Amino acid sequence: MNKPPRNRSKATSPASTDSTSAANSVNEDISQQEENPAIATITVSAVEVTELTQEEQSDRVHLERKVERAFFEAGKALTELRDRRLYRSSHRTFEEYCRDRFGHSRRQSYLLMDAAVVFDNLVEICDQFDHKLPTAEGQVRPMTKLEPQEQQEVWLRSVEFAGGKVPTGRIVKDVVQRIMERTKVPNTYQIGEVCQILAKDNPELRGKGGCWGIVSQVNEFSCTVRIWDGEHTVGLQHLKRAVFEAGKALAELRGRRLYRSTHKTF
Repeated sequence: MNKPPRNRSKATSPASTDSTSAANSVNEDISQQEENPAIATITVSAVEVTELTQEEQSDRVHLERKVERAFFEAGKALTELRDRRLYRSSHRTFEEYCRDRFGHSRRQSYLLMDAAVVFDNLVEICDQFDHKLPTAEGQVRPMTKLEPQEQQEVWLRSVEFAGGKVPTGRIVKDVVQRIMERTKVPNTYQIGEVCQILAKDNPELRGKGGCWGIVSQVNEFSCTVRIWDGEHTVGLQHLKRAVFEAGKALAELRGRRLYRSTHKTF
């Protein structure tokens, strides 16, 4: 009678035992990490960053200067196109040319040209602020109304406020406001008074220079003036009193002899 075969135990090598234990250990670790992500460990391979060569460093500085001067070059080019009337073969006006060729509004073109003038002025003293020059038109715009010396002072202080970096347009605007407050005089205009708008050195008032308006609100350092296209808040430095109104009034007083109740002669 045949005997049933006996179950033989399989021999296990030490290496196999270690491998199985290691696998179980890894599975256990993964299981614990899935249950508690806070203890998960991520291994990141270090990537070596090579230093720039002297040629690459030179290229970087050269390209950075191009980026910084982009708006300046645009403003200078627009100024030459306008002054030499190089648009005349295809357009009647410079404004039409800029709109068709570059998609610029009148205001945008003149802002770039005004910014180029300020940039040129700052280049003269750029060593004082470690050659930190404006990189965008918006950083220069608040300074276009100031005298050249004031522009330089504003930029120097703005760089200081920015911790030695190129300041934002907001920082520049704040510094400009502080400097303008030093020279402002009290507002003596009255509601209903007739005045004229002076647009010189203020790109925001282009197209409104010489317009007559009526003061509808008196502010600390500005007036709200009602003109043909609505109301505009204008700084005192851009307003001129309508002197001719006084002359007209005097002429009427004399012509109608409205002084006769109190005086014999005009």
